[in-house]
Amino acid sequence: MMIVAVLALATAVKAQETKKAETTATSGILHPEMNVAKDAGSYQKPAGMIGEKPATDWSATTTAAGVGGKPNPGKSVTVTGEIIDLSCYLQLGKHGEKHLACGKKCLTNGQPIGLLDKDGGVYMLMEEEHDPRRDGQVAGFRKAAIEHFGQIMQVSGTEASVKGYHAVYVQGFVSK
Repeated sequence: MMIVAVLALATAVKAQETKKAETTATSGILHPEMNVAKDAGSYQKPAGMIGEKPATDWSATTTAAGVGGKPNPGKSVTVTGEIIDLSCYLQLGKHGEKHLACGKKCLTNGQPIGLLDKDGGVYMLMEEEHDPRRDGQVAGFRKAAIEHFGQIMQVSGTEASVKGYHAVYVQGFVSK
């Protein structure tokens, strides 16, 4: 009788561990307990939008800068996700409301900007227009990302992927 009870307990514990692992694997978000603030939008109703829907996949300066006038393949997308500090997320899994002060400080000091989608997909975000980005004429994008840090936003731009690494290049922030 004692052996049956021990086996039943072991089976129940194993089932709970499996269920917990499946829940974590399903969402894919590191530390899902770190939620966005109640007023920071949701995946169904984002707090706002960043970027302009591109008329073409790549801007003229990006096309001109491409090897032989051909940038790597890209496609126009709109992705919904939480604006994150890519460095802290990849290194520590930090995001959400509890990470606002640290994340804003990291972005202010030049750390890479990221977007975390509802399935745990991560995108690096950067300005699309090649020459203005290179020449420092796109400060408005970083300012917008910092302003919306920790919020769930719709981001439009051109997605490029290389060996599993994803980026969305955002248009509309060139200084005039």
